[in-house]
Order: sequence, then C-alpha cells, then structure tokens
Amino acid sequence: MSLRKTGFHWETQAMVWLEQQGLSLCQRNFHCRQGEIDLIMHDQDTLVFVEVKYRSRTDFGSAAELITWHKQQRLIRAAGFFLVKNPKYSQLPCRFDVIGIEASAGTDGEEKFIWLKNAFDLS
Repeated sequence: MSLRKTGFHWETQAMVWLEQQGLSLCQRNFHCRQGEIDLIMHDQDTLVFVEVKYRSRTDFGSAAELITWHKQQRLIRAAGFFLVKNPKYSQLPCRFDVIGIEASAGTDGEEKFIWLKNAFDLS
C-alpha cells in the first residue's frame, strides 16, 4: 500500500473512532501553503485540529512523539489560515489534538488509539 493510501486509511480510522467518541467532522485533509491538517472536527462548541500518526512499531518512539515543535508550528499556521478562510469558525474555541495509532503487541490485530487532547498550545 502506498504511503498516501496508508495515511488515508489511518486518517479514516481515526475519524471514525473520534466520531464514536462524540466528535463530528468539519473538514478532512485541509491543505494550504502553511501546511496540512488531517482532520478538523467539532467537539461540541470547540473546533479541534487533529494530527493523525500511525506507528506499526514503537521501537523509535510512540506515534505522538513524532509531532515535533516544527510540525506543531506548521499546524498552528495552517489552522490560522483555515480560520481566516472560514470566518464562521473564528469565534469558536480551538484546540490541537493528536491521535496516535499504534499496532497492538498481541496477536489480536487490534490497534491502540491514543488520544492526546490539547496536545500543544499556540506558544
């Protein structure tokens, strides 16, 4: 499976999982010059910018540990651009979440979803 198809697959899994947690989709794969946001969702009255990371192995760190300071800055800039382009959302509280999906160590084949709410802020 190509990297693009793999990424789309796990973003879909994260979206479905978040919807099961009560969030609703606003937009998927928002692209701009500043960066890309995997999922933009509503958590009641909060707009949530979600980065999805999948790891088949955790030898070199968890999925959530892949969100570097530079990646955070790109996400923040992209979110700012999204809010400028979509002013109807500009008055909503916002947060940045990370969904880490890690392959299960067992034989059941189930993935482990790790949801880091408010994973980083605008600093």
